[in-house]
Amino acid sequence: MKVKDKKAPNIQVLPATATNVTKDEALAAVKTLIKWIGDNSTREGLLETPARVIKSYEELFSGYKEDPVAVLQKTFEEIANYDEMVLVKNIRIESYCEHHMLPIIGTAHIAYIPNSRIVGLSKLARVADIFAKRLQTQELLTVQIANTINQVLKPKGVAVIIDAYHQCMTMRGVNKHNSTTITTKMTGSFQDNPQLRTELFTRINQSHAN
Repeated sequence: MKVKDKKAPNIQVLPATATNVTKDEALAAVKTLIKWIGDNSTREGLLETPARVIKSYEELFSGYKEDPVAVLQKTFEEIANYDEMVLVKNIRIESYCEHHMLPIIGTAHIAYIPNSRIVGLSKLARVADIFAKRLQTQELLTVQIANTINQVLKPKGVAVIIDAYHQCMTMRGVNKHNSTTITTKMTGSFQDNPQLRTELFTRINQSHAN
């Protein structure tokens, strides 16, 4: 199988994140929040909490330090003229709402129609994960995933569907615990061909038993 590793195109997918905030300043900010909510950051149970929060944030928001375009660079051209749908479904999404910094938990389905080359299946999930590990709106997250795959792989079509719970709705505010939000982004064949979209949703709704 021939592997193609192309130079990354000039796609602006990373936000401006230049910052001079030090780790000590971040720790102090967490201590301030603890005090603001009414607790004491110097009591035994909270002494190491600021450090733990900072460490967890480095993981939860690691997407700011990763480039989704680079993830898609290694492609395969020996595909025996395969030009049907490739679908990776039920990708768990864990992100944070940019309005309240509360979790967005759900599932993403990513499909594309190859145009002479394919990419490793895990790379599609990896792209979703990179964008999810940033402060997000679900609408923007959906578009970012689809547009990046579309611009780098240049397939005949891309489809991204996300179905997620927003804890800014389920644990505060309107407190609608069973509400989920579904967002979609279609390009190319998926946008132009209703029959292909129907096939996509049928495949997503199929169980493993089928």
